[in-house]
Amino acid sequence: MSMAVIASVTADYLRACKAERDLSPHTLLAYSGDLSQFVDWAGRAHVDNLEQVDRRLLRRYVAFLGHKGLSRRSIARKSSALRSLFRWAVNHDLMAASPAEDLETPRLDRPLPKVLREEEAAFLCELPPEDTPEGVRDRAVLELLYGSGLRVAELCALDVDELDLRSGAVEVLGKGRKERRVPLAEPCTDALRNYLKTARPHLLARASQPGPALFLGARGGRLGQRAVRAMIERYVGAEGGRALSPHTLRHSFATHLLDGGADLRAVQELLGHEDLATTQIYTHVSTERLRAVYEKSHPRA
Repeated sequence: MSMAVIASVTADYLRACKAERDLSPHTLLAYSGDLSQFVDWAGRAHVDNLEQVDRRLLRRYVAFLGHKGLSRRSIARKSSALRSLFRWAVNHDLMAASPAEDLETPRLDRPLPKVLREEEAAFLCELPPEDTPEGVRDRAVLELLYGSGLRVAELCALDVDELDLRSGAVEVLGKGRKERRVPLAEPCTDALRNYLKTARPHLLARASQPGPALFLGARGGRLGQRAVRAMIERYVGAEGGRALSPHTLRHSFATHLLDGGADLRAVQELLGHEDLATTQIYTHVSTERLRAVYEKSHPRA
């Protein structure tokens, strides 16, 4: 096993991530920044080769990040990037074992997600006017975000042929390019059918080059994530409501399913979560909601 220079291995790893893992540009940029910081720190400590990296050195690095005042979330993310790097190095025979596998990082106090009440979600979905192509589209977008729990990136990436309105389902390509089939609620199916019949043709006529995208923007091109976020802010702002994001509707979708008695693993499948622990955050949200109802309603609370 030859001496492997940390900076060179890191560059090779990032190229491999770009070529093989289909990571988003945002994720690649974050990985690059986190790993470059470690390479710079290691260089100042006169550590240039992978063979010099051990668990003690990594603990010193984590302590250094803490002394710099970084948040626990930032430290956890940077530690995760290092674990991925060294795991890759082991798999490519550049190291005998990863020194980062048991690296302790600060526990994260995960905040509970914002969730709308059922009547608030229904009210939001019904806000868009139905006398303009954009309003009909917005109604379909909101119904799909809340009715099926899609991520905004998943929604914007949908093509028309991924809809199956006859059986009331949509094929979604989620994180890690994993496909899942998600059912459509009846109000969502109605809104999508109305959009495809009355609004999308008008929006498509504005396009310089028609494409397969399901949701179209003002100029006929694929609707972007930023436009969806701005649309939600516009409707909520007009009603004087609190700030919301597309993910608030996804959180509400999951929480309302669990409130209604849905199985946790079924919700995991619908959300496209790889890890059940990610879905379990919504059980805490439901518990908090029940507690609030109890304290408000019970005479002895």
